[in-house]
Amino acid sequence: MKSKTNKTLQMIFKIATALLITSASTLVVAKDILVKPGQLIQDSVRLAEPGDRILVEPGVYHESIYIDKSKITLKGLQVNGEYAIIDGKNKLNDGIITSGHFSVIEGFKVRGYKGNAIMTQGANNFKILNNVVEGAFYGIFPQYGKNGLLKGNTISGAEDAGIYVGMSDNIDVVENVAFENVMGLEFENCRKALMADNNVYNNSTGIALTLIPGLPVKDAKDLIIRDNIIRDNNHANFAPSSSIAAQIPQGVGILIVGPDNVTIENNVIEDNHAAGVSVFDMLTFGLARDAQVDPFSDNIWIMKNQWKNNGNKPVGLFAEFLGPIGSGFELVATGKEKGSCVLKQDNVDTIGTRRWGECDASQSKANYATAMLAEPVKSEEYSAEQKGRLTYLAVCTGCHAYNTVLHGPSITSIKAIYANKPEALASYVSEPIRKRHDFPEMPPQSYLGDETLAAISTYILNDL
Repeated sequence: MKSKTNKTLQMIFKIATALLITSASTLVVAKDILVKPGQLIQDSVRLAEPGDRILVEPGVYHESIYIDKSKITLKGLQVNGEYAIIDGKNKLNDGIITSGHFSVIEGFKVRGYKGNAIMTQGANNFKILNNVVEGAFYGIFPQYGKNGLLKGNTISGAEDAGIYVGMSDNIDVVENVAFENVMGLEFENCRKALMADNNVYNNSTGIALTLIPGLPVKDAKDLIIRDNIIRDNNHANFAPSSSIAAQIPQGVGILIVGPDNVTIENNVIEDNHAAGVSVFDMLTFGLARDAQVDPFSDNIWIMKNQWKNNGNKPVGLFAEFLGPIGSGFELVATGKEKGSCVLKQDNVDTIGTRRWGECDASQSKANYATAMLAEPVKSEEYSAEQKGRLTYLAVCTGCHAYNTVLHGPSITSIKAIYANKPEALASYVSEPIRKRHDFPEMPPQSYLGDETLAAISTYILNDL
């Protein structure tokens, strides 16, 4: 009996030991990786494992950074007011791009990039915090993401939007400063999103809420815009003429084109020359038809705001639209909105709101705290095909349209040249040589790494 008991105890001990060894082998200890001036941040990204923090010392770093791993924090350290500066020298296309879920990008100054200064592509549960962006086409651009926070950033000089959230859900954009951009802040084809406590001034249009046709996401709704300062957005539009942003009017505080279920409340809206708030349907605004998209906004609720001196100097689109009617309108609408309302306030003149009702206190969203989810979104790791597709959308589409010329040759011409040769395409993209002088020189994309370049090339040639 004693021998049998000993054997049982020995077996239990062996099983317990095996379990402890297995647990220890799967335990990952997060670490800090320090990057000093003169080193490449991308080298540390390649070494990092999920949960690691990459801490970048103050200095100037001339590179593009791509993160395709989850749970990576990239943080710029500040010492005596000095930043870790990511500088594209007006030659590189992208500053920081991440497709990793739970990514955190914090504390950098990013300047001099031709495309995206900071971008997430398909990343969920992300945070972009306390960065300074100076000059880019898109300042901070999360796309295809869920459950994200953009807080405490300062953005200027973007040829499109300072903060541009595209095709994303459950996003908070709070306590940011946006100035001297074509659009200060934008929600494009987004759902369940909040803009609150931002300072938006001296842009062409302060805040834009848009539904753009031809994109995979076919609706935009449930947007709350509250407690922002939206003042003096009269900057000349300096977007490239080939860009859709070139259509953005000068002098608008808040522009709504297409989304439904929008609440505008407790904002300071002052000194915007064309209008404090303007609501256009997509067709009047000049956007293309999309059979899957409703072009008219419904349920726009304009609650109590602080209005002053808007609409007194309309130019361009608004001067044509208002014509002999005059000026001085705080709210301008096309009159095709269903279920919309405006709270009556003294000295707030409106036009195009004949069919609108009067909002009441029960419709208030003043206490709406966050659009983010209480729990993180469950997120699967991406396959090679998905990485190729997402990185193509993040990196390639800034310069290459599918069947027309944008900044570089069309994708169809690239497919013809490199048919059945993905390795050759990946090699060229990594270290391009200028072949055609009628196109600008292509920046090298070697920072993406061999695996991602192979995935992009396969996606372009076989799946796109």
